[in-house]
Amino acid sequence: MNKIIFFGGKGGVGKTTCSSSYALYEAKRGLKTLLVSTDPAHSTSDIFEKTINDTVTSIYPNLDAIEISGEKESKKYMDSVRVSLKQIVSPIIVQEINKQIDAASISPGTEEAALFDKMIEIIIEKNDEYDKIIFDTAPTGHTLRLLSLPELLGAWLDSLIQKRSKSVNLMSMALKGQKASEKELEKDEVIKVLKRRYDKVLSAKKIMMDDRQLSFIFVINAEKLPIDETVKAINILEKYNIFVSGIIVNKILPDNMKDEFWLSKKEQEQKYLKIIAKTFKEKRIFTLPLLKEDMKADNLEIIADKFAVKI
Repeated sequence: MNKIIFFGGKGGVGKTTCSSSYALYEAKRGLKTLLVSTDPAHSTSDIFEKTINDTVTSIYPNLDAIEISGEKESKKYMDSVRVSLKQIVSPIIVQEINKQIDAASISPGTEEAALFDKMIEIIIEKNDEYDKIIFDTAPTGHTLRLLSLPELLGAWLDSLIQKRSKSVNLMSMALKGQKASEKELEKDEVIKVLKRRYDKVLSAKKIMMDDRQLSFIFVINAEKLPIDETVKAINILEKYNIFVSGIIVNKILPDNMKDEFWLSKKEQEQKYLKIIAKTFKEKRIFTLPLLKEDMKADNLEIIADKFAVKI
């Protein structure tokens, strides 16, 4: 299994249980592991019964965790934009720009962009420190928007760089009668900021498209809706060249059912397991049992131990 692993899936299928127990499994093997929660409804603190926040926290031998807040990262991101722009633009228009930044801060996609930046920062900065970096993501739709950002942001930033270059050339033509040189373009503060951002996005894209570094695992239940949603999600991820390595079928019912209701549910489960095997035949498929009790710190190892033969 790759060094960087994203766990995703429909809400309620057990992503946090699977990502947390897998992180614990790797830590018990002696691998230094970082568990990163990007789900706004952070449950890692609850499942480990420890306080986890936006700073890396040790929660188990060889296992650290961090919960990223999209809202908090968005504010930090916008504040950094304000600082950068103050160094670039005239003080006369700073007030107007601040109004535009305030409007942008509540625009759709802003939190995703800030969250994406933080994820990439963690991957790049923590890569040498950890043997495994595991992401517990938000429900499918949010995660897909997040992971499609490198492709979309790259094209957008490239367009902005080209437009700014034309603007600098026009100013140069007006002042000197000739286009700006390559060195002059490189010294332009706006272009420098855009290129730094562009380079960061390209680095992220390179990592996310490398199936030797990053893999994605979908967690599903043996039910129709999670299966259908996962098929669509895999198609989207593969369109962006993000490698989906496996499927975890979570909450498998025990075999010794006797009650008529549960016998019927087990029969239905078997039907969907066959569909899963056929639908995802090119992926590695793992199964995890439904436990009698809610998942919490004292029984997380039960699931963790299952990965010894599953992944």
